[in-house]
Amino acid sequence: MNIRTMTEDDGAAVVDIYARGMLSGNATFQDDAGTWDSWDNGHLKECRLVACRDDAQVVGWAGLSGLSSRCVYRGVAEISVYVDPDCHGQGIGKALLAALIAESEKQGFWSLEAGIFPENEASIALHHGLGFETVGRKRGLGRMNYGPMAGQWRDVMLLQRRSKIVGIE
Repeated sequence: MNIRTMTEDDGAAVVDIYARGMLSGNATFQDDAGTWDSWDNGHLKECRLVACRDDAQVVGWAGLSGLSSRCVYRGVAEISVYVDPDCHGQGIGKALLAALIAESEKQGFWSLEAGIFPENEASIALHHGLGFETVGRKRGLGRMNYGPMAGQWRDVMLLQRRSKIVGIE
């Protein structure tokens, strides 16, 4: 497996992995994976990564979304990491998240945030293992429109990783 910068040619695989990840009901409130254009427009141009098998098949991706257009938030972003459900448990998510952290610091980001459903214990553990801290719980943040929890109001755990090398002056 290798991790590289995402290209437009990866778009179909990125959207497919997102759509299949959504099926668990514990990945996102969004009920439609959308298109490459919607993904592209919803994520920052920096720090877009894919994990590929030796045969170049994309098996995971990571990216950043902005939190606010206010200048004080220039170095703060929300992260997304998705791994092909057929490849869970192989260390791909950990490798992608570690690479995303390193690349985000190269790009001047000092704070990364993740919103994770509390039921997604594996994702929370992964983030904690790479220096994220749980800073809060947003109660009843949104109502699920699909899946096994359709109609239920869901909590979201807020995790943050503050860089130890960017924005420390």
